[in-house]
Amino acid sequence: MRQLAENLWVVERPMRFFGVELGTRMSVVRLPDGSLFLHSPVALDDALEADLLRLGTPSFAVAPNRFHHLFIADYRRAFPQVELHAAPGLVDKRRDLTFDALLSDEPAPRWRGHIDQELFAGFPLVGEVVFCHRATRTLLTCDLAFNIGASAPWSTRLAFRMAGSFGRLGPTLMERLFIRDRAAARQSLERILAWDFDRVVVTHGEVLESGGREALRSGYRWLLDA
Repeated sequence: MRQLAENLWVVERPMRFFGVELGTRMSVVRLPDGSLFLHSPVALDDALEADLLRLGTPSFAVAPNRFHHLFIADYRRAFPQVELHAAPGLVDKRRDLTFDALLSDEPAPRWRGHIDQELFAGFPLVGEVVFCHRATRTLLTCDLAFNIGASAPWSTRLAFRMAGSFGRLGPTLMERLFIRDRAAARQSLERILAWDFDRVVVTHGEVLESGGREALRSGYRWLLDA
């Protein structure tokens, strides 16, 4: 577990996708009441379980899109009090789980005022809900943007060069190809860019500690200027 700011940590794990090492990252936000908001949960082991309990009470395990859900059941088993929050479309995909709430543009009451959220519209393949932790001015995202840099393995660097997104914060060709409603996606992105954030924690790639809002705007210039 690595601390980025007061009440904000990340946990990083290796992960391969179609043979390419992407890595994955969970963000942990401690809310004022001591509850923990777990964004994009990673595999849970005894050491991580103990670390989380030292920080506070694991209360919310959030699967932010239709792909970042693989380990969420581990948190229900380890922490019976935890609420499972699902991105749109995930309930039908994970019929083996009972989710407590469906994510939308409206924050849950217990994190309202501390964490903002926005469903990135027009991209039903992913169905991602993006979050912003106000106190640390941090955007939390999964597949809205990647930040693959020089520290990545050569095969990963090659794959992202081919996808047109190496060395910068931004989407890949997949977003260009699979966004079905560009007008709706543009409106969602504009609302996200209106938030007050500087740091961007991506699930795949390097954390961008500063300049995140302008970097995201630049990465999506093709959508904003369309």
